[in-house]
Amino acid sequence: MDISADIVKQLRDKTNAGMMDCKKALQEANGDVEKATDLLRKRGLAIAAKKSSRATKEGVIAAYIHSNNKVGVLIEVCCESDFVAKNADFQAFVKDLTLQIASAMPRYVSREQVPADVIAREKEIYREQVKGKPANIVDKIVDGKLEKFYQEVCLVDQLFVKDDKRTINDLIKEKIAQLGENIAIRRFVRYQVGEEV
Repeated sequence: MDISADIVKQLRDKTNAGMMDCKKALQEANGDVEKATDLLRKRGLAIAAKKSSRATKEGVIAAYIHSNNKVGVLIEVCCESDFVAKNADFQAFVKDLTLQIASAMPRYVSREQVPADVIAREKEIYREQVKGKPANIVDKIVDGKLEKFYQEVCLVDQLFVKDDKRTINDLIKEKIAQLGENIAIRRFVRYQVGEEV
């Protein structure tokens, strides 16, 4: 099938994938942009999974101060090379993360950072809320509520404020696939005037 330059450009604009990758995906999808987008995303997730174990010793520390000067964010996002750290797409991604933190107020980067005593306390509260129900149902309800808790307090589990169809983790995987390097959010801190640290 002959793929026009216009349709390749359309897919590139939509996915930020390379020209040849777009052309190949369009050929496999018989010119269907939506199917080609899905193919590129699936490949990107596979690439991201392969790169996730690679060391991230470069990156940036970025700051965001909200226009009312009452909320501020500092974040450290790492990648593999200084070249990617200086890349405009990487920088825009980091800026999006600072906006996410300012507006969605996560407390931890990931589930692994949530202290065991916090998880135990949440489980105890959830069990008390469903007291009297059968044990097998209680466990399922507690697990469901704990999952919701993670989605509220863990940055990577939150829905992206600019696109509530994707989580921050999805966004990270897409950036890894696009930029060709592993990316890791090391840490962040959010300040709000009058809030105890």
